[in-house]
Amino acid sequence: MDAIDFELRGEYIELDKLLKATGLAESGGHARMMITEGLVRVDGEPESRKTAKMRAGQRVEAQGTVITLRPAP
Repeated sequence: MDAIDFELRGEYIELDKLLKATGLAESGGHARMMITEGLVRVDGEPESRKTAKMRAGQRVEAQGTVITLRPAP
């Protein structure tokens, strides 16, 4: 399983935007489709909210990759 450390620029990032920013989704529409189809997990649980606020310390799993969110400097 691949791993990505993602450093937040602010307090949070919306889930669909995170998937696009990390390159796991080709577009915002593709990211929303992945979430709707149940292909994304947050902290080990399926996540269906497209604009869920992802904060530092959370782990997002999609397409065999784990994204760990880090706080902004």
